[in-house]
Amino acid sequence: MFLFESLTWYSGIMWFIVLGGLIFFNELARLSKWFSLVLFLLVPITLTIFVWPHTAGSGSPVGTWFHWVKVYSALAGCLGFLAIRFIPGLSSNKYALMFPPFILALNISEAVIRDFQCYSFNGFVDGMIIMGGPWNIINGIAGILSIITITGWMGIVIGKDKKKDMIWPDMLWFWVIAYDIWNFAYVYNCVPNHSYYAGAALLISATIPALFIKKGTYLQARAQTLAIWMMFTMAFPTFAGQSIFAAHASYNPTAFMTVSILALAANIGVFVYTYYKIFKDKQNPFKQPIHSDLKAYQEIIEANK
Repeated sequence: MFLFESLTWYSGIMWFIVLGGLIFFNELARLSKWFSLVLFLLVPITLTIFVWPHTAGSGSPVGTWFHWVKVYSALAGCLGFLAIRFIPGLSSNKYALMFPPFILALNISEAVIRDFQCYSFNGFVDGMIIMGGPWNIINGIAGILSIITITGWMGIVIGKDKKKDMIWPDMLWFWVIAYDIWNFAYVYNCVPNHSYYAGAALLISATIPALFIKKGTYLQARAQTLAIWMMFTMAFPTFAGQSIFAAHASYNPTAFMTVSILALAANIGVFVYTYYKIFKDKQNPFKQPIHSDLKAYQEIIEANK
């Protein structure tokens, strides 16, 4: 195959199991704040003390600074979003509403830095073969564009039903798709043999709920599925890259370049569209939603009145 070496039937089945499991646990987290607190606070504390020092240490495929920072930043996002959803008054506090874009930009920045760092790698690094090249720079630029097209966080609202989802109406499908392509390219570039699961399955597990189950919840779903996956993969570091279910990257330079160029093209498109609207309508992305004129935005607002 173009992106991966030949896939087995059982790795195909496992891909759907991972996808379904992530969606399932995301939905459980939506149902109960107490389940969320156990999953995103008690479980990681236990793993930090008793498991990860042994499974995610030096030489492990998940023993890099990036994996440790990523798991805790994802968990911080989950807990911060829980606070916004369930602590009275936070959802209307402008300083509290700065937390979602901050933690999102921080997560993207971590990946951008790692992409730039991997440009100089060529060989066995941190337990995995990495083939650095211009695709890392291209995709790093795409990630920067993804950050500067984050808009409308002052329009975040909390759902009126019992789940109290964190709804971000301005984070619409085109930003989500461009982000997904960029993030897949990042994982493919920097953790190639994990990208089958940590790239494709993980990203789709947040996109499906946000576009088809509860629209507007992408960041909430993304934080929760990412935290669940990171906790799992740091406890079982050989699953994605070395088990019988592994799907190894092809290490084809054309594949690296293709996914990175697609990521850059998609994010340039979102950047041009977003900033055309900002300058044309003299909008302030720090104070107001940019896409409130779109039907997709209005449908999210109507569904959460």
